[in-house]
Amino acid sequence: MVEDSELWDVICDGPFVPTKNLGDPAVAIPKTRKEFNDVDRKAIEKNFRAKKILVCGIGPDEYNRISVCQSAKEIWEALQTAHEGTTEVKQSKIDILTTEYELFRMKDDESIQDMHTRFTSIINELHFLGETIPKNKLVRKILSVLPSF
Repeated sequence: MVEDSELWDVICDGPFVPTKNLGDPAVAIPKTRKEFNDVDRKAIEKNFRAKKILVCGIGPDEYNRISVCQSAKEIWEALQTAHEGTTEVKQSKIDILTTEYELFRMKDDESIQDMHTRFTSIINELHFLGETIPKNKLVRKILSVLPSF
């Protein structure tokens, strides 16, 4: 589990870059590959493992989108932009889905199961975009759209 957390840190924060201090006052500059020690190599290897995990989980179309990325962080950001869009696009999606949620009604020819599936799809997309609706509100919404007999 610690390694998983460290790989996620590499994805979120970017790869480790080994540096050395030179001059007075000391200035940190990147080490050359010849200057890497075992600790540097292990830390750098985490980026390669994170990249491998991300690449193994995507299809050929996605691979074309990220093939030029140098770090796991770049891959993750490219995938986020492709699937969520920019902040403005993400907010627009949230607004559209929120409107769908608010206007949600059961269709005349729709089964309760189909209605629930459609409702769950909207809620899951909102959740994926970072918008959560409390369970009690979801239950009240479902109950309000059910037909009365």
